[in-house]
Amino acid sequence: MTLDKGTVGENYIVEKMNLPQQVEHRLEALGMTLGTRVSVLGSKDKGTLILKVRGTRFAMGRGITGRIEVV
Repeated sequence: MTLDKGTVGENYIVEKMNLPQQVEHRLEALGMTLGTRVSVLGSKDKGTLILKVRGTRFAMGRGITGRIEVV
C-alpha cells in the first residue's frame, strides 16, 4: 500500500520509494530510509499528510506520499 492511503494514528514501515532521485535523496537526508517507521499524525483538507519520522514531524503532499510504499 502507499503511504497516502495510511490511516491517522497508525505506524508503517517504508518498503520502497518510487520518487525522483533528488527527492528520494532529500528524504533520506531527513531520516526517511528504507525500513524506517513512519507514523501518520494527521491529514489536511488539501491532501497534505502530517508524519512523524524518527521523532521529527513532517508535512508531505500526496504527490510524494502516493509514491512511498509501506507495510
